[in-house]
Amino acid sequence: MHTFLALMPIIVVFALLVVMRLPAKIAMSVAYVVTALLALFVWQAPFNQIAAATTNGVLTAINVLFIVFTAVLLLNTLKASGAINVIRQGFMDISPDRRVQMIIVAWLFGCLIEGSTGWGTPSAVGAPLLLALGFPAMASVMAMLVIQSTPVSYGAVGTPILLGVKTGLDNETVHSAIAPMQLSDYLIQIGGNVGVIHAIIGTLIPLILCGFLTRFFGEKRSFTEGLKAAPFAIFAGLAFTIPYALTAKLVGPELPSLLGAVVGLAIVVPAAKAGFLTPKETFDFAARDKWEQDWLGTLPPPDANSETKANFSLLKAFSPYLLVIAILVATRTIAPLKDWLNNHAVIVFSDLFGTKITSKTQLLYSPGTVLLLVSIVCIFIFAMKGDSVKESWKASGKTMLAAAPALLFSVPMVQVFINSASAPEAATQLLAMPQVLAHSAADLFESAWPLFAAWIGALGAFIAGSNTVSNMMFANFQWSTALQIGLDNHLAAYVVALQAVGGAAGNMISVHNVVAACAVVGMVNKEGLIIRKTIIAMTYYAIQAGLIGMAIIFNPVWWVGAVIWPILFLTVMSKTGAKA
Repeated sequence: MHTFLALMPIIVVFALLVVMRLPAKIAMSVAYVVTALLALFVWQAPFNQIAAATTNGVLTAINVLFIVFTAVLLLNTLKASGAINVIRQGFMDISPDRRVQMIIVAWLFGCLIEGSTGWGTPSAVGAPLLLALGFPAMASVMAMLVIQSTPVSYGAVGTPILLGVKTGLDNETVHSAIAPMQLSDYLIQIGGNVGVIHAIIGTLIPLILCGFLTRFFGEKRSFTEGLKAAPFAIFAGLAFTIPYALTAKLVGPELPSLLGAVVGLAIVVPAAKAGFLTPKETFDFAARDKWEQDWLGTLPPPDANSETKANFSLLKAFSPYLLVIAILVATRTIAPLKDWLNNHAVIVFSDLFGTKITSKTQLLYSPGTVLLLVSIVCIFIFAMKGDSVKESWKASGKTMLAAAPALLFSVPMVQVFINSASAPEAATQLLAMPQVLAHSAADLFESAWPLFAAWIGALGAFIAGSNTVSNMMFANFQWSTALQIGLDNHLAAYVVALQAVGGAAGNMISVHNVVAACAVVGMVNKEGLIIRKTIIAMTYYAIQAGLIGMAIIFNPVWWVGAVIWPILFLTVMSKTGAKA
């Protein structure tokens, strides 16, 4: 009964958002009320704990809204200056094929942003860029969410491993069990395992993205049309995943996504410009007046400011994005600078309402501050007029306010869900709802646990909107379950790796991430339509992770299933032709 009740918040979200297609602001407000009532009256969590979790959620949502505002501001600034028209033409010169453009912007550029800063920033930067290149708003969001899988485990310079997994495993039981090995060495082992599993699965993500693009947004609604880009898509996948996996195994968790993306861009962009392995037939969208209304956001199309003529180079037009990358990489990799930013302009609310819940806002370290700074610099780079600047800020504020209701309910709901453990004096002592679900799953699937371990990670990310938080919640649980089913520390490291891989994949469907990504392209109230698409890619990812886990941990015969599953997935998708 408690397992079913712990599922209720997730069932409510899925039913209202995905099945009934209600706006997130409605679905998440109902889910928040359901979660809070369950926490108070069934789990008997203290009222001050629920209040503290809610307050922490509201403060976190405000931080996310700041990033939404600054991401849209950068896009609007580039539009007003005319720079976006130059950038658009630059990508068209590389290749007019929308599949190729998506791979470069979403897969490689997005992985670079994820590797440097994480925390949903790829959507904040990449989705508006795709929109400006002429992609439908829904396609832009879908693409950026799907790529937030493979690179995520090493996002923000390895934070999901170095902070998430470490926090979960940093206890006396684990230290004693792995001795004489140090936890830092065990983390490197886990991180290397994560890289190999991700690389095997993630190599096909560019191809799946191409299929999604043509299936959901092509004039023919054909997944097969996307598969025609297979040679280039697989080439682009390998250009990232090979250096990525080698870095994870040989160097550590800090740099796989960053180095994989840099190497991938250096290889793929010149290859695309030379026409190497690119599709013979160019894919483009139908005329805009034939697009479905659901595809569109409230932001104006890229040619809305066509009267703004730009007479500067592509390098100058793209320089704001180069600045964003350079600042993000510097602030995340230069230790003294990172420490200074982390310790200045920090707003902390400790022990909210007498609980152990603490809210922390790092203003200088926030990606939003970087985007804001670059937006201001753009005024001088492009010699913009005051009226254009004023209109950009005004439009960005409206977009942020439209996204606010959904985020101000979804993030508090998540925080209450995570912090729902029973009070010490409660008659029935219950773990927090996510832990109840995880333990029930372990009891049910113990004999084949690696097949399901990634789903627990995905559940954590779906709930929390973060692979790091998912790993914090479940890394120790996964390790303990591995030992309970008779695995040694070496194989238990693979189970924890499956947790991290699943946690990365869960970002594709996290309501938190979907709401924020939709907001930056003006697609508020269409979040459920996005999840209906991204959940397909997440399912591919989690199932494949499970099959690989079973092959590595229990029996190599499972590799047959790991080979068959992607073929079966692509075949089934190719047979679907009806409108989504």
